[in-house]
Amino acid sequence: MPKTWMYAIAAMLGLIDAGPAQAAGTGLAFVSNERSSEIFVLDQTDSVVSSFKSCGRPRGMAFTPDHIRLIVACGGDNTIALYDVASHKLMKRFRDVPDPETFALHPNGHDLYISNEDDAEATVLNIESGEVTGHYPVGDEPEGVLATSDGRFVFVTSEAADLVQVIDVAAKTVVKEIITASRPRRLAATPDGKQVWVSDEIAGIVEIIDVATQTVVGRVEFAPPGLRHDEITPVDIVITRDGARAYVALGRANHVAVVDVATRKATDYILVGKRPWGLRLNRDESKLYVANGLSDDIAIVDTKSGKLSKAVPVGVTPYAIVVDD
Repeated sequence: MPKTWMYAIAAMLGLIDAGPAQAAGTGLAFVSNERSSEIFVLDQTDSVVSSFKSCGRPRGMAFTPDHIRLIVACGGDNTIALYDVASHKLMKRFRDVPDPETFALHPNGHDLYISNEDDAEATVLNIESGEVTGHYPVGDEPEGVLATSDGRFVFVTSEAADLVQVIDVAAKTVVKEIITASRPRRLAATPDGKQVWVSDEIAGIVEIIDVATQTVVGRVEFAPPGLRHDEITPVDIVITRDGARAYVALGRANHVAVVDVATRKATDYILVGKRPWGLRLNRDESKLYVANGLSDDIAIVDTKSGKLSKAVPVGVTPYAIVVDD
């Protein structure tokens, strides 16, 4: 019996406190589609079970810690929107947030650090009060945002400036500008918090930043068989909880690379679809969800076999995926 039905029946019988409406643990995957301005929902069988119109050009997404609300960056509406996960209804809308692309929710659970793509700025929005509490100048076309697990720092990539800026949260200032290779896009931290990996799209590599020294200490290179170097355009990165493997979406190469974190070497390449750029693992890491921006579908990879198990059509230009588990 599905978890949602078990939960509902138990609540009706008074065996548990139903509490506020929420969907944590349902296994549902939410996909933002930036050109069709809608969010698709997949169930645990990786079938589309619903979709709903959202704000203009939805891109970055995350759940609030209680999984009651889904936070969405609405680039076309200059808005951060919060939707009820269970009902898909709009709960809050914070306007006048210039062209938000992605964001990171600080470990305090309420400060949202947002990349404002057209303003060369990162802003901080308190999603409980709606107050904008910080403005940080960064390089042109900021995109990726990552808050360290200890809450001390926030890293922001600037695509056009070839920089990663480091914000000291307590000091409320940018304390470091790290020069990268061409067009840094997304960020991922190793589970021990010691490294931040950044994808350099045009350079075709991933660079590794040491958090303690805030310097680049290594790189990962890619060579999928039969492809030219200029076809390798890495974007999103996810790292397994044990820190052993990283998955990197290779964009124009139409593959996801599997990387051994310890050796910083790619060990496999998985063909997934056209222009993969968004990645997400489910909780037990048995499935890797891949947003293919030019084939308008989600690829699901069986991580045990390293093979594509299914491709699911969604809206137009899928961008981000979050899984409610």
